[in-house]
Amino acid sequence: MNIHALRLLPVLAATLIAPALANAEIAVKSGDKIAFLGDSITQGGWSNPAGYVRLVIAGLEANGVKAEPVPAGISGHKSDQMLARLDKDVLSKKPQWMTLSCGVNDVWHGPRGVPLDDAMAKNGTYDEKVAARGTYKKNITAIIDQAIATGVKPVMLTATVIHENLDSKENGLLAPYNDFLRQLAKEKNLPLADLFAMFAERIKAENKPNVKVLTSDGVHMNTEGNKLMATGLLKAFGLNDAELAKANAAWAPLEAQAEDYAKKQAEARAKAAAEKAKKKSEPKK
Repeated sequence: MNIHALRLLPVLAATLIAPALANAEIAVKSGDKIAFLGDSITQGGWSNPAGYVRLVIAGLEANGVKAEPVPAGISGHKSDQMLARLDKDVLSKKPQWMTLSCGVNDVWHGPRGVPLDDAMAKNGTYDEKVAARGTYKKNITAIIDQAIATGVKPVMLTATVIHENLDSKENGLLAPYNDFLRQLAKEKNLPLADLFAMFAERIKAENKPNVKVLTSDGVHMNTEGNKLMATGLLKAFGLNDAELAKANAAWAPLEAQAEDYAKKQAEARAKAAAEKAKKKSEPKK
């Protein structure tokens, strides 16, 4: 086990959600708006019938809470881009809550990514535009501070895995980003869904090295991954085990819809690939 895996042990031994909402009451109330700020994982969390955004809303409704989602996930976005559109996509909608899922692309995009801090920005691995993107620590802190200043209650999510091999180079690079999120949530007393820790625990328990347990491609969620993300968020919102069981029961119809959605998506991709191949094989005029 490497140092990054060891780093998870105290987290898993204690709790995956912090700080616990000690009043044992669902924090979200009917009529509340929840903005879901993120990247393609969050975009898919809304476009997929069983994406985590829809599962969270359905899980709350199953427990008598009718919340209004504000989808704000855009594929490929990193922390600097989320900060730039925060007012337009989130604050202007006047939500009571904002969940923040950010970090995978900041690491995964390599030279085009966002360094954790100023020291990392100078390590020579980034392209010439790195200064314009700022740093992850500054961008995330600004997002959280601006949300709080306008009365929005943030819920932080640690970034999920980059490949389901927990010892991958990318997951090693992601570790200090998630450490920062945990520390920031603690400093600002914010709810934190430690999704990376939850994913790591599940992947280890399944022990299927060559099988995608929670993702379709190592990064983007399959139904099980979406369900785990939603579970983490619902726990952060204060749902107990009995309430989570109600949420899970409400997800079954959405999972069936997701199967049809996935089938149609696969058919569309196959059709597009066939048309592209046909066009490529046609003689040039």
